[in-house]
Amino acid sequence: MTEALATPPQKQLAADKTSLITGSEAIAVACKLADVDVITAYPIRPYDTVMQYVAKLVSNGELDCEYIVAESEHSQFEIVKHASAVGARVFCGSSGVGWMYAFEALTVTPALRIPMVAMVGNRALDDPGAFGVEHNDALAVRDLGWQLVWVDSAQEALDTALIAYRVAEDRRIFLPCAISCDGAFLTHSQALVKVPSQEKVKAFLPRYDRGDLLLHPDNPITVAPQVNEDWLMEIRRQTAAAMDRSPAVIREAYADFERIFGRSYGNPFFEEYQTEDADVVLVGMGTLSNPVRVAIRQMRQEGKKVGFVRVRWFRPFAAEELAATLGRFKAVGVIDRDFSLGSPYRSGVLATEVRAAMYPAPNRPPIVGFICGLGGREVTVPAVREMTESVYLAAEGTTQPGTKWIGLRE
Repeated sequence: MTEALATPPQKQLAADKTSLITGSEAIAVACKLADVDVITAYPIRPYDTVMQYVAKLVSNGELDCEYIVAESEHSQFEIVKHASAVGARVFCGSSGVGWMYAFEALTVTPALRIPMVAMVGNRALDDPGAFGVEHNDALAVRDLGWQLVWVDSAQEALDTALIAYRVAEDRRIFLPCAISCDGAFLTHSQALVKVPSQEKVKAFLPRYDRGDLLLHPDNPITVAPQVNEDWLMEIRRQTAAAMDRSPAVIREAYADFERIFGRSYGNPFFEEYQTEDADVVLVGMGTLSNPVRVAIRQMRQEGKKVGFVRVRWFRPFAAEELAATLGRFKAVGVIDRDFSLGSPYRSGVLATEVRAAMYPAPNRPPIVGFICGLGGREVTVPAVREMTESVYLAAEGTTQPGTKWIGLRE
């Protein structure tokens, strides 16, 4: 039984405080509450707002950690990787091409079983240069053993960061987790956030303990061995087994979070909005949920039964559960704020994953993919209406393209 699960349920814990903060600042506050030991930084927009607020907390004496400004994105991830191996709770992050510059470090982190928590301030990859949101940066590590989660509010960013530490550092998992926050729309937008007490966080989040995997002179072990064909497959399978165990640990963490903090997220893996009687649904990730919900409320007033499914955890991907949910509807539209050149149906990454999940399902409604909102372009209410009309046509049996790009200039 973990320290968190042993907390007496009848104990009255201190109340939350409300703060007006951005999504980036919410992540920084979570680092403070989680008592992170080592935080590294290298500035790149829009992630740099996290490191700026962390620096403010450190200078004000509110956060006691080793705060290291590295000379590159690659180095900052290398520093926290090694710090985690010797028992430090760590945090790091980046955006866009900065995330890609760190790719060597990002690649080896899961196989080394380093439970790093990182934030990706989602940003378009250069060239051409752009600071607006796209999801391709974080999605680049989807096949490497990183757990990936998308949030759509500052409150969810703070809460998910605490949950990410709980899951990543669970001895059954020991895999890194990246929290994706849409650039500008979430990283720079202020909202009222309930900040929990330190007492609650201590009840929820045990101390980081590597056990016999601690790199220490008194515990001579090998980290990052050169194994070649002798043991590589076995190591890959061990990493895969940890990802296979992740869904159960995620469910445990969310249940415990609700018990201690009093906030429920329902299904940890995806959120349903007005799906109970829906004929068709849209599926997406991140802050595009906000205009989608507005459009759905408008269309509901017009008698159109439209719903929305927002995917939170992309890795692990809740394929069977999502397929069972989407199989209830007449047609499905998947909105990607990314692209995958040369992919099946020329779709985005999420649409391809959803199609793969639906393949063995007994009920397979038509699926239409959409590319929308790239480079920080707004996902507008008219655009959501346009996508919904295409999904309705698919539900009625009218053949639709596998993928449509929405909002392109003529």
